[in-house]
Amino acid sequence: MDFIENRTFDELQVGETASLARTLTYKDIELFAIMSGDVNPAHVDEVFAKSDMFHKIVAHGMWGGALISTVLGTLLPGPGTIYLGQSLHFLKPVGLGDTLTIRLKVVDKNPENCRILLDCQALNQHGQIVITGTAEVIAPIEKISRPRVILPEVELYEKGRFHRKLVAMTQGLTPIRTAVVHPVDMVSLLGAIEAAREQLIVPVLIGPKLKIRAAAAQAQIDISPYELISTEHSEAAAVMAVAMARAGKVEALMKGALHTDELMHAVVDGDQGLRTARRISHVFVIDARNYPRPLFVTDAAINVYPTLDDKRDIVQNAIDLAQALGIATPRVAILAAVETVTTKLRSTLDAAALCKMADRGQITGGVIDGPLAFDNAVSEESAKTKGIISPVAGQADIFVVPDVEAGNMLAKQLEYLADAEIAGIVLGARVPIILTSRADKALARQGSCAIALLLARRKMQGKP
Repeated sequence: MDFIENRTFDELQVGETASLARTLTYKDIELFAIMSGDVNPAHVDEVFAKSDMFHKIVAHGMWGGALISTVLGTLLPGPGTIYLGQSLHFLKPVGLGDTLTIRLKVVDKNPENCRILLDCQALNQHGQIVITGTAEVIAPIEKISRPRVILPEVELYEKGRFHRKLVAMTQGLTPIRTAVVHPVDMVSLLGAIEAAREQLIVPVLIGPKLKIRAAAAQAQIDISPYELISTEHSEAAAVMAVAMARAGKVEALMKGALHTDELMHAVVDGDQGLRTARRISHVFVIDARNYPRPLFVTDAAINVYPTLDDKRDIVQNAIDLAQALGIATPRVAILAAVETVTTKLRSTLDAAALCKMADRGQITGGVIDGPLAFDNAVSEESAKTKGIISPVAGQADIFVVPDVEAGNMLAKQLEYLADAEIAGIVLGARVPIILTSRADKALARQGSCAIALLLARRKMQGKP
């Protein structure tokens, strides 16, 4: 076991030295920014970090000073040291990839108060002095020897990175005119206005006028720039929004403070709804921190117990969406409880049939395999252990669930237990439908609106 041991005041000798070497990485800079709140672009901006100017600015005090403190606390004098102060001068820049060697030397001892003065130097990999100065400490008087603490591995993760990418992909696109249905609470109204500010949508607020204005007053936002169409109640708002979509007056719908069933009842109406030849389905677009790519889960909101024909459309809708978001040939995992076909589980029979339908050209644009258990779909190691040879296993983009219960639980587990960001969209109707939840965060709402915008503009180009 590795131990750290101090040098007591009586043991220390003038002229005694200690040293430590470390190489500066971008992760070091990010960790400091998280700890200190320093978000100076010169310190944390990845583009700026690649410029020459970055190397003239970064890491003098924040990193070199921290390394000097490390030597004082662990080597010279070591555990029990009380740090009183330091005076440092920065002579040369320190940048990414530079290796600093910290050298401390005892230059004076004061027996009256056990104070130690140390000379401090930091040299880069070229032997050039980049930091020089002094540090004053109170040295420990009792001997301390203890196991070195094994520090945890720190994982840096940008939450919502894919949803931010979706928003970035919309730059230069004209925002879509969107019917926001019954936004009578602060959360749904704010979501629409924030998406408008990001130039993703042009909201048309539909619902009881007085309630919408009350929500705006509560949220302290000005809705005067936006069109407001007053209706008596939420059902009328849904019918009005669908009628406007049928007439081409809006390019998308966005759910406000009404139940999903109420909105979808108007959408799927046989005479006045927004049905097409394709089955309507929902896709969650999930940014999960431990998965290296966006994760599409379908259907987790609309089709309760889909038939095989329903699933064919559900798969095709998801493939078309993935392609619209930049995945040229998405990999589709048809999920089941097991990876073998068995008559006892209808989900495995459907999976096998869907794969054959893809072979026969009834589903196009993706690579499909199933049945696959979830672990096999996300982990190549798991698939290999079970002897599964598949172009999808461990690399799936789209996860097709057996029914709405399985899909909804999967998505919510990822959101609440795996800290995933979730956006969602309804496909297969005449226009995209942004089906947000009252619990959705701002980034999830923006991601959903970005998806709708990308789909609408793709449709204008004549693409599915």
